Amino acid sequence: MSYALLILGMAVITYAIRTTLFLFGERLTFPPLVRTALGFVPVTVLTAIIVPMTISPHGGTAELSLRNPQLVGALAAVLVSAATRRPLVTIAAGLAVFFFWQGIVIPHWLPA
Repeated sequence: MSYALLILGMAVITYAIRTTLFLFGERLTFPPLVRTALGFVPVTVLTAIIVPMTISPHGGTAELSLRNPQLVGALAAVLVSAATRRPLVTIAAGLAVFFFWQGIVIPHWLPA
């Protein structure tokens, strides 16, 4: 099977699902339990994306050490988020710690 046909099939299925929900979404009524559960979807998806990239940035085994700038930046972001509850400040602090750790701390204070 060619890749183009496979990609076209996935595009058609995705388009059909989204169009159906868009056209008939107002007619659907979800029970309160489902609506509550759907509220947790963004947090769950972001966690599923971020945690593996943070714990194992190179795809192998977990790197739980100070030589992992992704982990240090993520921990700093969690602390800033808990203290400020401001998303932009959290992102800026996490990125600043990540780049500082990767560019300054690891090469100069944590040599291999």
